[in-house]
Amino acid sequence: MKILVLVKRVIDYNVRVRVKSDASGVETDGVKMSINPFDEIALEEALRLREAGHAEEVLVVSMGSEACQQQLRTALAMGADRAIHLATDDALQPLSAARVIKALIEREQPGIVLLGKQAIDNDNNQTGQMLAALWQRPQATNAAKVELADGSVRVTREVDDGLEVLELQLPAVITTDLRLNTPRFVKLPDIMKAKKKPLDVLAITELQADIDADAEQALQISDWQAPPKRGGGIKVDSVDALVAELKSRGLV
Repeated sequence: MKILVLVKRVIDYNVRVRVKSDASGVETDGVKMSINPFDEIALEEALRLREAGHAEEVLVVSMGSEACQQQLRTALAMGADRAIHLATDDALQPLSAARVIKALIEREQPGIVLLGKQAIDNDNNQTGQMLAALWQRPQATNAAKVELADGSVRVTREVDDGLEVLELQLPAVITTDLRLNTPRFVKLPDIMKAKKKPLDVLAITELQADIDADAEQALQISDWQAPPKRGGGIKVDSVDALVAELKSRGLV
């Protein structure tokens, strides 16, 4: 079985995000970029499933500019067998991205598609669900545990009331949560070996995916603003004073 893992290039979670001076977006020049943390967890789970004998190949895929090949090489260093860069200079929205991946799935025929539940740059939490709907295959989101059996996968999810267990027939789409695993540390010898692993570049136009159907309903970004600076706190001497202060601020 082949496992396809989607990874996205994002600003590293340790970096403080800054809005450009002209408010046209966030600053990325000279900023450390990395694999989206949720996608890194998805890749780690795919590698563990392969190591347990449930899969023969882990294919990692990313779409974007040439710069995202850096994250694909990192994924190969972690242990992925092969990588595909879906080249585009456009910032695809979730539905368009799902359509592109659906077209790639028809080529690669994976048994499982793994991806993070959301990307930390936009927090949409949509691509996995849209992909499952387009592919017409079962899905499990926010996975905290994944167990494979013959022709099916059991996924444990954390919900408000406790734990929910879903059993899906393969092929299926699974999105991962933080508590699923801890990704492995990439060692220098693995980084060197990754340079020899296959990384194919494929223009998304070659997939003939219908990515223009949602153009009229596309999300439009009107402005970028940094969060307001946090004000200083105050001390109150009593509960009555606290309530009065909250009322004055319109909070109660």
